[in-house]
Amino acid sequence: MAADVDKTIPEKERRNGHNGQTSPGSGSWFYRGMWTLLVVCAVPLVAFGIKYYQDSQLLRRHEEGIRALGAEGLFLFSSLDTDHDLYLSPEEFKPIAEKLTGITTPVDLEEDVIDDPNGETLVLEAKMQPLLLESMTKSRDGFLGVSHSSLSGLRSWTSPAVPSSSFPASQFRVFLPPKGKVEVGDAWWVIPSELNIFTGYLPNNRYHPPTPKGKEVLIHSLLSMFHPLPFIKSRFAPQGTVACIRASNEFYYDIVFRIHAEFQLNVVPNFPFWFTPGQFTGNIVVSKDASHVRHFHLYVPSNRSLNVDMEWLYGASESSNMEVDIGYLPQLELQSVGPSTPSVIVDEEGNIIDSQDGSSEPIQFVFEEIHWTSEMSQEEAFHHMEVTFYPFKKVPYLPFAEAFERAEVEQKLVHSILLWGALDDQSC
Repeated sequence: MAADVDKTIPEKERRNGHNGQTSPGSGSWFYRGMWTLLVVCAVPLVAFGIKYYQDSQLLRRHEEGIRALGAEGLFLFSSLDTDHDLYLSPEEFKPIAEKLTGITTPVDLEEDVIDDPNGETLVLEAKMQPLLLESMTKSRDGFLGVSHSSLSGLRSWTSPAVPSSSFPASQFRVFLPPKGKVEVGDAWWVIPSELNIFTGYLPNNRYHPPTPKGKEVLIHSLLSMFHPLPFIKSRFAPQGTVACIRASNEFYYDIVFRIHAEFQLNVVPNFPFWFTPGQFTGNIVVSKDASHVRHFHLYVPSNRSLNVDMEWLYGASESSNMEVDIGYLPQLELQSVGPSTPSVIVDEEGNIIDSQDGSSEPIQFVFEEIHWTSEMSQEEAFHHMEVTFYPFKKVPYLPFAEAFERAEVEQKLVHSILLWGALDDQSC
């Protein structure tokens, strides 16, 4: 029995430690585990506390804004508050400053683009036929219930804001393809879309577009010839600008492009009125170094019976009632009056031998005809851009009669879709 007792004691000591004390290693592990658990639990609590504090501060500022400005005043304030923090930064206040002073702040150009003062200049002309009011569905009952102020911007927009303007040819380098996209049929994003299922859509209660940057600068300048308030990035998808190489040779590209943008036609105190063409499309024939533009054309397609979507608010908040209509715009286009030309002509040693200084006859140029070594049809190039904007276009969509003929040949079923407008542009 004594032998049994002697054997038992060491086993207890091994389990409980000598003299009943816990070993330092096991205690340290226990405390580390507790601290880790506390930190893991504390992180979401701290994050929740910060979020709660931020939300409460925003709610407090919102209530203060209502008391100080009223609902309509806060609506106008919110149209400038692009980051929705209920504070106006100098950048957000800039549209008001420009409106009051009449001085427009220079926009940012791309850092790697420096205009050559002796480079070529391209002259563009804008043409417009205003929207046919009788094409709107609201016209059928004489615009009953539609306030005159809502349509004031639409009714007064009857001609281009800038009928003619000159641009440095080098600015059109924004349409040149990026590295790896140099073959006929290659398509790419000039201005990428920033919308996805998580971002949703951009707010409606805005009057002034954000300051364009980088490649947006030229697109903004071009669309500003039509109306002074273009939004380069539309509120809803599709958004952005896509281009595709239609033809090329050793020195030139023929590039087709498609732009989804919109205009804000109303100004304070009227509520916003959004004018969204189905699309802007066109093409540019440009040298590969962007020193010369042979041809430029941008337009809203008018081959469909409806080609413009219109939306206008009836209240002072994002959730206010909104009217929606659709209509037909016969013409909205920009076109070059001729190829880009230099203001001075120099000899091989850099000496000026002729110039366009306004006091003499215009310099006469003779341009060689361009022969393409590789090309595709314009319809094919447009399809490449459509697939970039709308992946569903990889599946062919056919006219009603043709669909049944194809289905019979391929032994497939027909899926019929009825739409008010078009599925593959904004006028739907």
